[in-house]
Amino acid sequence: MTALESQAPFGLAYVADDYMQQEEDWDRDLLLDPAWEKQQRKTFTAWCNSHLRKAGTQIENIEEDFRNGLKLMLLLEVISGERLPKPDKGKMRFHKIANVNKALDFIASKGVKLVSIGAEEIVDGNLKMTLGMIWTIILRFAIQDISVEETSAKEGLLLWCQRKTAPYRNVNVQNFHISWKDGLALCALIHRHRPDLIDYAKLRKDDPIGNLNTAFEVAEKYLDIPKMLDAEDIVNTPKPDEKAIMTYVSCFYHAFAGAEQAETAANRICKVLAVNQENEKLMEEYEKLASELLEWIRRTVPWLENRAPETSMAAMQRKLEDFRDYRRVHKPPRVQEKCQLEINFNTLQTKLRLSNRPAFMPSEGKMVSDIANAWKGLEQVEKGYEEWLLTEIRRLQRLDHLAEKFKHKATLHEGWTRGKEELLSQRDYEAASLTEVRALLRRHEAFESDLAAHQDRVEQIAAIAQELNELDYHDAATVNARCQAICDQWDTLGTLTQKRRDALERTEKLLETIDQLYLEFAKRAAPFNNWMDGAVEDLQDMFIVHSIEEIQSLIAAHEQFKATLPEADRERMAIVGIHGEIQKIAQTYGIKLSGGNPYTALTHLDIAGKWDTVKKLVPHRDQTLQEELSRQQSNERLRRQFAAQANIIGPWIQTKMEELSRVSVDASSSLEDQMSRLKQHEQNIINYKSNIDKLEGDHQLIQEALVFDNRHTNYTMEHIRVGWEQLLTTVARTINEVENQILTRDAKGISQEQMNEFRASFNHFDRKRNGMMDPDDFRACLISMGYDLVGAQRDPLVGVTPNVPSTVDPPPCVSPQGEVEFARIMMLVDPNNTGVVTFQAFIDFMTRETAETDTAEQVMASFKILAGDKNYITVEELRRELPAEQAEYCISRMVKYVGSDAVPGALDYVSFSNALYGESDL
Repeated sequence: MTALESQAPFGLAYVADDYMQQEEDWDRDLLLDPAWEKQQRKTFTAWCNSHLRKAGTQIENIEEDFRNGLKLMLLLEVISGERLPKPDKGKMRFHKIANVNKALDFIASKGVKLVSIGAEEIVDGNLKMTLGMIWTIILRFAIQDISVEETSAKEGLLLWCQRKTAPYRNVNVQNFHISWKDGLALCALIHRHRPDLIDYAKLRKDDPIGNLNTAFEVAEKYLDIPKMLDAEDIVNTPKPDEKAIMTYVSCFYHAFAGAEQAETAANRICKVLAVNQENEKLMEEYEKLASELLEWIRRTVPWLENRAPETSMAAMQRKLEDFRDYRRVHKPPRVQEKCQLEINFNTLQTKLRLSNRPAFMPSEGKMVSDIANAWKGLEQVEKGYEEWLLTEIRRLQRLDHLAEKFKHKATLHEGWTRGKEELLSQRDYEAASLTEVRALLRRHEAFESDLAAHQDRVEQIAAIAQELNELDYHDAATVNARCQAICDQWDTLGTLTQKRRDALERTEKLLETIDQLYLEFAKRAAPFNNWMDGAVEDLQDMFIVHSIEEIQSLIAAHEQFKATLPEADRERMAIVGIHGEIQKIAQTYGIKLSGGNPYTALTHLDIAGKWDTVKKLVPHRDQTLQEELSRQQSNERLRRQFAAQANIIGPWIQTKMEELSRVSVDASSSLEDQMSRLKQHEQNIINYKSNIDKLEGDHQLIQEALVFDNRHTNYTMEHIRVGWEQLLTTVARTINEVENQILTRDAKGISQEQMNEFRASFNHFDRKRNGMMDPDDFRACLISMGYDLVGAQRDPLVGVTPNVPSTVDPPPCVSPQGEVEFARIMMLVDPNNTGVVTFQAFIDFMTRETAETDTAEQVMASFKILAGDKNYITVEELRRELPAEQAEYCISRMVKYVGSDAVPGALDYVSFSNALYGESDL
């Protein structure tokens, strides 16, 4: 489409109506055409109609249809794209002259000098003057702007024809008349640009009419160039009309010149679309990887948040093993995915900056910071879950211990109380003698002493039951029921004991004699028996310890107990001596002892039996304590073994982190040297993985031994794991940053010396030595490098070493204009408003002005060329001018064009071009 045609649609919908309003009333005084005017009449008429059709009209008779000036003004508006003064509506001659004068004035305003052409001649239908005027219009709007190698107009058009037809046989274009008579020149022009339309090899020089008609038909059908000449007129005329030939040939120039521009525009669009497609692929990959990682975290967190307690140690051990499997098998691949996600994000942002695209903003909730926060939450839940597992294991251990202790004490107590209610309920004193009553009373006193001694055990049973309830013991209902039964029975025993004592004391007044020796035996035997019961209970008591000191404390207590045995043996012998004295008195005085001791059910055999039990339990207790001591010593060795490795690995990780930090800020070596050193560090870290695995094995042994503390080291396995993961992430991130610096350096053409200068300036103002500058430090760095914040200019950086001050001075006072400029710069270097400036952002800013990248305006101009200067483009034009893949890409993303000149299927390439570069469609 020509430059003339591209301007036709603007504002013609109502203008055409203004000019067509009086068309039915026009006078049509037809004149006979002279022979010499025939070719010009036909050619100029066809040329005018090719433009008037865009306004919905045409002419039949060139000297008649322009007489009222209406279609003449309309023609000028179509080919120029400009509005002419409003035409006069009248039908009188002076109205027509006025309209023609408006058209002639417009032609003169374009620098065209009209000689001997007046409005009256046009209104009067002067064919010669009308043809001269049309030829002047054609020269000005169709031929004058043709330019080929410093030649223009006719000479430029002739040179263009010669260049295009030079390779073709039988074609020698030297003029615009006889050189075109055989039709081969026209066919050669078409074949040069559209070889698919004409088979040039089959054309014959001796068939000029056939050649001309072939060219006319193909141009009209496929190139939208109307037929302006007759083949017979050209062949039968010795010298065809030069103006007619030039007019027709100029149409070919405009048609094909636009195609060449379209090809260049298509190539530019393909390049831009290829970059955009690659970036979109990277964005889709980031979105997919981020979604999968966030989904895994979403599924894992509820599992780690599940704190449902178990009722057995075996169940809790299974949970602990599942957690270890998660730490060893499931989590490490996700750590690598998280690191790779950050690397991909940084690489994508670098590519977008280098291609002048806006920064990539992931979907809501999928920013790198969102993933980091989700990961931090996962690790917090993970740490809490592990602590809960260990706490639950300790709780279950304590519960099992207390439950067994409760059962043991309750069984002993229930055995002691068995039959006591029936005994206290007896009324045997009613038929007893005085001696028997006194014996019953003393026996009852001994029972009360025994009852008081057992009060301590009942309180212990209640305290153990309460602790089991506080620790949420799974069978607390059974424990509570048993404890309540014991307490109720104890209250009953207390009541019955008091009642029996009252009864015996009332009877005692009637009885006088009592056996003091039995009483003394009972009083001494009962406490001693209780002491032996307590000793047996303590010797059989279960224990749980977590350190050598605790077991040594138990051993010391046991040794103290053994030291009291000689005194206890003397007490035993004294009690047995009382029994012997009773027997001696009985034998001496011949007293017949009926029944047992009236004051106690204990005998010297009971004391001897329990004493034998105590003596047997003492060595068994010794053996149990020594076995536990051996186990605690083994645990201590495990602690020391773990601590020895952890105290080496922890500082090694810290040292590696410091070495990586020094490499990343080293300005004395090239980026390739830094990359080589980082790769070496990465390999060393990979080779060190076996030490981490060995430490994991030692940690597992410690956990299996239920060891929960280690005083020999400040490093826990969690510290080592976190440090190791941070080391892996840091080395990968640092390598990626250096790779992006190399990519930026190569893309921007920065020398190594310049890169070192940038690094030296950055390091100088990086006061925290963490690879980032605060905004105030960044401002001071810009000023030290000669950047004028007020004028938004800086001194040239290429080959100039910045004057870095020896100390970091506070930034000077900056004018309000400078603050605005600095805020704009901070938006460029810190788009996410993190409050810091990285070295990569610093380099991007310092080299931004040297980048040569496409802009939205350039892409928009390219689309406009493909669309033939229209404000929209059609699907057919995209598929014709672009490769299939890029064409379908544009079609799927362009929105419908809604302008006043829209046609069915029109697409909006302006908003699409702005969207490629993140700009709003203004």
